[in-house]
Amino acid sequence: MAKRTYYDPIHQGISLNDKIPEEKMIINLIDLYPFQRLRRIKQLGPASLTFHGSESSRFSHSLGVFHIARRAFNKILQINPELAEFRGLLYASTLLHDIGHGPLSHTSEEMFGIKHEYWSAKIIREHPEISYCLNSLNNSLNSSVADLLEGKQISCKLIQTLVSSQLDCDRLDYLIRDSQNSGMSFGNIDLERILSALTLAPDGDLAIDPKGLLAVEHYLVVRNLMYRSIYNHRLNEVCNWMLEKIVQTARELGPKRVWSDNCLYQWLWDPKNITLKTFLANDDPRTMYHLARWKEDAPDRLKGLCERFLNRRLLKAINIEHLNIEYQLEALSIARKLTQESGQDPELYCGIRHNKFFGYYPYKSGLRIWDGENLKALENNSLLIERLINPSNTAWLIYPKLINDALKNKLIELRESQKYS
Repeated sequence: MAKRTYYDPIHQGISLNDKIPEEKMIINLIDLYPFQRLRRIKQLGPASLTFHGSESSRFSHSLGVFHIARRAFNKILQINPELAEFRGLLYASTLLHDIGHGPLSHTSEEMFGIKHEYWSAKIIREHPEISYCLNSLNNSLNSSVADLLEGKQISCKLIQTLVSSQLDCDRLDYLIRDSQNSGMSFGNIDLERILSALTLAPDGDLAIDPKGLLAVEHYLVVRNLMYRSIYNHRLNEVCNWMLEKIVQTARELGPKRVWSDNCLYQWLWDPKNITLKTFLANDDPRTMYHLARWKEDAPDRLKGLCERFLNRRLLKAINIEHLNIEYQLEALSIARKLTQESGQDPELYCGIRHNKFFGYYPYKSGLRIWDGENLKALENNSLLIERLINPSNTAWLIYPKLINDALKNKLIELRESQKYS
């Protein structure tokens, strides 16, 4: 078989030719179990409880990132063909950048306390089939890919920028993909214009031709809107908080009171000794199956949380960002008191979830405009980007629906008292 094509809802046909060594490597990597596992990991974790179409997988996203990277690299090769030696490193890094995600993607990082970058690098270094596949193309390619995904400096800054920066191929794919799958229109970036505007700065790193400035500005505004409307959506924050509370409660109850299979046992109660095999054995279906079992026969504290989550009887959340930290803690205390008075457990059903989002980092892989004569920081060419540098903060007070009216009345009083304090 000389060619293989994946039909993607975003990029249409993603074709691979096994006569091209780097693409043959990609075909072989895709067919391996660690990559196929990504079919069983949702891209947006529990977001489908808020946006019901958000059911796509890390598998689809990873293919999309590779596809965009290949297009961007081919554009850059027209400027400097000598960069072709880094093709395998770029292709492998973009395809495998998310291979270390746990169940429900980013949600598992807080649920189980893992870092997907660490596990991506570990899998790439230690999984024998992946290492063999990579090193068959280029000796020690597995180490180079792992180093890149861990954020270590490599010899070609351009490749690092395409894999992880403020205009990397990962972001270009997930903004479009997540927008379409969630039913929101915010993520409609001008991918064609952005790719056509990619160029090389005199230092060999990525830069933007001035003709692409508006498209890049739009992309950065879109990213800001996507975080505010989808990733940090109120109910998405509630779902993530509840999943973290479920795992925390299971751990506190202990293995003698909470059923698990051997895989989840290690994830829950022996996380420092998770083996590569045990890590790869966990995915969304396995984790969700445990929640379903716990809903039926776990101790009441855990059973109640699982029943609420699985049947989408979610907790409520209200934005208390306008309150200073002292009054936020007071608001939490009020919610806990009302919850206890209603006959529910405040430790299980009340909390505060903080988030901070930076729309643009001027000093962290900042973007540059190159017109052939002058190299300028993007923020110095755009008043719009200057506005995105300031972080946006959220603070959600989470509580049970039963106390909703009483809590809102108390928070009005609290807000008034803050004004005059």
